[in-house]
Amino acid sequence: MHIYNTLTRRKEPFTPLEAGKVSMYVCGMTVYDYCHLGHARVMVAFDVITRYLRERGYDVNYVRNITDIDDKILKRADENGESITALTERMIDAMHEDEQRLFVLPPSHEPRATGHIDDIVAMIETLIEKGFAYTADNGDVYYRVRKFADYGKLNNRQLDDMRAGSRVDVDIHKEDPLDFVLWKAAKPGEAHWPSPWGNGRPGWHIECSAMSTCCLGDTFDIHGGGPDLTFPHHENEIAQSEAATGKTYVNTWMHAGAVRVNQEKMSKSLGNFFTIRDVLAEHDPEVVRFLLVASHYRSPINYSVDSLTEARKSLTRLYTALEGLELGEEEGETSGDASTYRQRFTQVMDDDFNTPEALAVMFELAREVNRAKQEQPIEAAKLAGELKQLGSVLGLLQQVPQTFLKGTQQQGMPLSESEIEAKIAQRIEAKVNKDFAQADAIRDELAALGIILKDSREGTSWVLEAP
Repeated sequence: MHIYNTLTRRKEPFTPLEAGKVSMYVCGMTVYDYCHLGHARVMVAFDVITRYLRERGYDVNYVRNITDIDDKILKRADENGESITALTERMIDAMHEDEQRLFVLPPSHEPRATGHIDDIVAMIETLIEKGFAYTADNGDVYYRVRKFADYGKLNNRQLDDMRAGSRVDVDIHKEDPLDFVLWKAAKPGEAHWPSPWGNGRPGWHIECSAMSTCCLGDTFDIHGGGPDLTFPHHENEIAQSEAATGKTYVNTWMHAGAVRVNQEKMSKSLGNFFTIRDVLAEHDPEVVRFLLVASHYRSPINYSVDSLTEARKSLTRLYTALEGLELGEEEGETSGDASTYRQRFTQVMDDDFNTPEALAVMFELAREVNRAKQEQPIEAAKLAGELKQLGSVLGLLQQVPQTFLKGTQQQGMPLSESEIEAKIAQRIEAKVNKDFAQADAIRDELAALGIILKDSREGTSWVLEAP
């Protein structure tokens, strides 16, 4: 298996620190608002990575944190007139609901910043003792960026270039404009915790350093997150953690691609900002997941009505191949052809989790299932069982095919299921009465609504045609 390492800017053979086990930390959400499409991108990307690592036999310890104390949280709670706890608990519950609807498995551990204050304080104390941090006269504690010789290595930046080319907050309390805050002194009325430097709360960057090392150790295998976190957040994590422990912080850095909306950056100012809830109110969750999986995790994704339409058509092709078959898991056998497809699937997923190529293998397998349905039903069932199992690695194809194809999860169904079944009953009665013109009219009426009837010896079934 090879994984692209953001730190080295190349694909590298993946060798975990402990054979058969993978330790992975992914930066989670700051829970002051509902999760948006960019969060969905990261959730799904690392869910697929976790699923595949487990499929390959690794025991994966997947840690994804929650930032439940932050300037944005304080501001939003104040605006809402609610307590910080009430806001964060409400948003955490909503986040879990969004994940479940997108078929995202829960992480192994989900530490919260407020549950690790003692660990955060201890790491800051170590940094001060080693000369990497200092207490300012306003009660804040800052990190000395220039003290850490390797600062900038994740993003390939030089310190002087950062100072000249980036917007740096002017703070008279800092020794250097590039220094960043580790501990913020509490303002009157703010939530706070005691520390050797007075009441206050942690800065954002130190939270992840403390939580990751507490959960996974001083050095661990994989650290992931969104594309906007490489600088300064992950750069600062490296500086804090390696200065505190004297050890390599992370062996492999992974970052998911950005989400664009109609080829533009997603932004509230552009009016193209969507929460996961906004999207799932109008679209089948599995279709949205398919769209997120269909692009390589490092590539940007374009979210649009057209891209969702294509995603639904593609997913419909896969479910159509599974339709009407008793899947082959219970046979206890694997078809030789199915084994070949699994080998190809594994080969492309071993190449930096190449989901577009993995889906291409699945579509070839679906075509093989369709060819075998008429002449080799037992073989077709075995192949279909393999298709469903490969889909599960990507978090797809876990519904009953007929359920998906009927579109029961799709909003805006043209008719309810009971109305469709009533139409089918009317058509059957018309055929019994030899009123074939009426029977054809009912079929055509439903087809115009995208509801396709299928007659067989067992009776009449229906599916919702992909838009």
